[in-house]
Amino acid sequence: MNTLIKNTTIGLLMFLLMGGSLVAQEETVVEDKPVRSPFESGILIDNQTSVIPAAKTLEMLIQHRFGNFNANGIKDLYGIYAPGANIRIGFNYTLINNLMIGYGITKNNMYSDFQVKYTVLEQTRSNSMPVSITLYGNMAIDGRNKEVFGLDYKSTHRLSYFGQLIVGKKFNDWLSLQVNTSFSHYNLVDTSYDHDAVGVGISGRIKFSPQSSIIFQYDVPLRIKSISENRGFKHPSLPNFAIGYQASTGTHDFQVYISTASGIIPQDMYMRNSNNFLNGDFMIGFTITRLWGF
Repeated sequence: MNTLIKNTTIGLLMFLLMGGSLVAQEETVVEDKPVRSPFESGILIDNQTSVIPAAKTLEMLIQHRFGNFNANGIKDLYGIYAPGANIRIGFNYTLINNLMIGYGITKNNMYSDFQVKYTVLEQTRSNSMPVSITLYGNMAIDGRNKEVFGLDYKSTHRLSYFGQLIVGKKFNDWLSLQVNTSFSHYNLVDTSYDHDAVGVGISGRIKFSPQSSIIFQYDVPLRIKSISENRGFKHPSLPNFAIGYQASTGTHDFQVYISTASGIIPQDMYMRNSNNFLNGDFMIGFTITRLWGF
């Protein structure tokens, strides 16, 4: 009798263990989570990434551009003490998973921008979804005095818009890349400028330690005659190239870089960048982000 009870007990234990193992294996197969940290932050220098903080997270950003490195040389410490510095302070809030809204204000032209970002698809660890797809858009309001806009001033003249499609991929633990295409529009421009611009770009992160990465971006405004309002491109916006260093923790991210564009909001960079990196026209800049959970 004791032997029968003993054998039965052992059999039940083995059945439970095997059953638990099978359930665990089944859960492992069925559950396919997004890849961990394709990028360290929701912004990479000037470009948005697919990363959106968890729901009910508040993000604060400080984006800063010093003056032109090449303008006065050592006289203003290569732009660090130049009067042309630009800064943006912004706040983003994640309403639900993968959906973020935000507001920011920029020194140049006193732009107030309202933005939304939504990650449509996330790259998965099993590679069943090999890339992430993110949509980003903003509306900016030029806050300068109305005299700047001419005699026929209308409040709509202050508005500009930007929309972007971002496709990103984390290739391994140290390399993540993304490409984007975008559309920019200003309601009011000088007659020698276009109202619209289409652009493409690439950016990436090369991670070389648990907290440190090399980051870069290259954005190109395209010259498309079919949407140009002028016979020639009188004032074409130039490409924006940037490269820098990133240090990141769980709630903080710090980026320092050199960048061609002095503007900070994306439509300003794609439509009004007159700096040429090959001529030494670049600015030292930094971006700081901080997260709070609620």
